[in-house]
Amino acid sequence: MTTETYLLTKEDIERFEGTQKTHFLNSNAQRVNKSLGDITGLTGFGCHLIEVEPGHETTEHHRHYHEDECVFVLSGNATAFLGDEAHSIGPGDFIGYRKGGVAHSIKNTGEEILRCIVVGERLPHDVGDYPRQGKRIYRNAGVPWNLVDLDDVQEVGGSVGKK
Repeated sequence: MTTETYLLTKEDIERFEGTQKTHFLNSNAQRVNKSLGDITGLTGFGCHLIEVEPGHETTEHHRHYHEDECVFVLSGNATAFLGDEAHSIGPGDFIGYRKGGVAHSIKNTGEEILRCIVVGERLPHDVGDYPRQGKRIYRNAGVPWNLVDLDDVQEVGGSVGKK
């Protein structure tokens, strides 16, 4: 019999308190995060059950250049922001955020806790933009993450960086 965790029952998940998270660029982006993937030893992608109180956001509006993400709404009602568009979402709705796609975020605009399953890749390297903040983040394995102003990003041009 294995001592490693492969199975989480509904009761296990309900007992797990999760971690309160606030986004470093948005103090209104607050959620309780239950990292089901971490508990079961997954490393290639994250799988989280998140809970967001009314009036709060899931994250800062952002986009990834190299990682796919998706969200499945379990309960509650919210507004999903996809680029410049706003969409009402609720239980049973699914959103696929393609790498290199539009910036995205969700705000709980309902009157009850928003509960979602969020799944995303965990590549060793990624680049993301926070367009409302005018920031770009560079995440590279083994080194501190770097946050820069989008106005300061310069394309090198020419054949540099091309194969």
